[in-house]
Amino acid sequence: MESREFIDMARRILDFESRVRERAADEITDRLNAYSPAQASALATLLSATAASEKEDGALESELHAILELMSTGHVGLDHISPLREIRLREQLPPEVREYVTDMLEG
Repeated sequence: MESREFIDMARRILDFESRVRERAADEITDRLNAYSPAQASALATLLSATAASEKEDGALESELHAILELMSTGHVGLDHISPLREIRLREQLPPEVREYVTDMLEG
């Protein structure tokens, strides 16, 4: 992925509007083969930090799904998604999403 596209994707992941963040996360999963190892790990780190403070359920689900897909590339390690540990699993997440996050953090 060209640098310009990567920066645009990073900006959209961090956008103020939850719809933009959700759409960006969905697009990430559509382009998994386009990322260099460094880009994949950077996107996972940004998505994890965003998900840790996400208030919108739809955006959170898309962010978590994108992280899981990026992990499947083999370029994302547990240290890249460590911000997910900031989510208080039992209090903040529906059961199906809680299981998703727990599985990711357990590797």
